[in-house]
Amino acid sequence: MSLTRALEAMLLMATDPVGVDELAAALETPTDVVEAELEAIAEFYDAHERGLRLRRIAGGWRFATDPDMADVIEAWLVSDQRSRLTQAALETLSVIAYLQPVSRGRIAAVRGVNVDGVVKTLLVRGLIREDGEDAVTGAMNFATTPLFLQKLGLNSLSELPDLAPLLPDAVALEAELGQLAAAAAEQPEPADDATTSEEPRKDDDERDE
Repeated sequence: MSLTRALEAMLLMATDPVGVDELAAALETPTDVVEAELEAIAEFYDAHERGLRLRRIAGGWRFATDPDMADVIEAWLVSDQRSRLTQAALETLSVIAYLQPVSRGRIAAVRGVNVDGVVKTLLVRGLIREDGEDAVTGAMNFATTPLFLQKLGLNSLSELPDLAPLLPDAVALEAELGQLAAAAAEQPEPADDATTSEEPRKDDDERDE
């Protein structure tokens, strides 16, 4: 096993600086040998002007981007932040904002579609967060984050506009959906040979493709 390759792989996976002693113990290699190899790797990246640099930071070693690439990285990150949410993501975010804390199942019930992919997108964007388990179902609840308020220019959730002029009260809407679901459950199931011409509604993941 190449010591250089092993050290590079370990340090690329690390989220914090890793000490020489820890690296040496993991690789069962003398500390002085590991230290010398780290110095050699750092010199290699510096000499070849690569996009990465190996640096000694906070008593350990970690990879970092080349400082000369700061403008490129900043422009890329800003561009990613400015990318717009899909209509499906905006609708799901609205449901979470007004019903939070709310489970994935309740979100799907309100929207009438599968929301797994959209919820994941909102989590990655940092607009929502996990907010503990539902006391009854044990399902994970979701709520908005401070970044959500920042993006909307709000100081608190109390500043969200009232839905009453636009939609039925969110709680009333959810209650109505529950009644419809209960009524549907009481209806007799169709015969095995029954057919229907109505196509099932696609979920968000299928419609976004």
